[in-house]
Order: sequence, then C-alpha cells, then structure tokens
Amino acid sequence: MPIVKFVKEKKEIEVQKGANLRKEALKAGINLYQGVNGIGAGINKIANCHGFGTCGTCRVLITKGIENVDEIGTFEKMRLTLPIPEPMAAIAYIGNEETMRLACQTNVNGDIEVETGPEINLFGDNFFS
Repeated sequence: MPIVKFVKEKKEIEVQKGANLRKEALKAGINLYQGVNGIGAGINKIANCHGFGTCGTCRVLITKGIENVDEIGTFEKMRLTLPIPEPMAAIAYIGNEETMRLACQTNVNGDIEVETGPEINLFGDNFFS
C-alpha cells in the first residue's frame, strides 16, 4: 500500500492504491486549507469547495513521487492557471507547474511526499522567471 508523507506535519499515512489525497489527508487530521502564507486559514477551512476542484485552496506540492499520482486533468490545470475565484492558486502555480496539484483531484498510486499549503514568494526566482 502506498505511503503518503506530509513534510510540514512530519506525518506519514498508509493509503489504498488509487485513494483520493484530500479525503485521506482529512481523515488523518491534516489541514489542507492553510491560506496564503498562513493568512486566511480559518475561513478556508469553511469556505472551500469540499472536493469539487473549483476553489484551489487545497493546493499541494508533490515534492517526491510525482510519477506516483494520476496525471493532471484539463479542469484541474485550468483551475490552477485562472486567477478566479482563488488568485493565489494561480500565483503559487507559477514555477511549480510540474509538481503543484489540487489534493481533491489527485489520486495516489504509489509513495509520495507532499508539502501542504506551499508558500507564495512573489519576489523569488520562480515568480518572475
């Protein structure tokens, strides 16, 4: 069975092959809705799309094992590139196009490492490259 390691939380969970990342993380008590650099975390826990892929607030970085998740779909890619209704999802996606995913749209097929609530650095190398 695949193991999902949450880097910030220093927690590992074992999931069924093909399991949805958002559902498994929430079952394990992992907070996926951390806001923008910590701002807005409280409201995001309540005001999210509950797994339909429309809000962009459950964005995660797959830091290891990107080949062990399903391919990004057209709808998810569109959600990560359009700044409406969640502009920070689109900004965070810049420079992380290969590893940024929405947890609610990601199925786990093997071992992965995940960074929840990746920080946005508007002045870093990734943003203006």
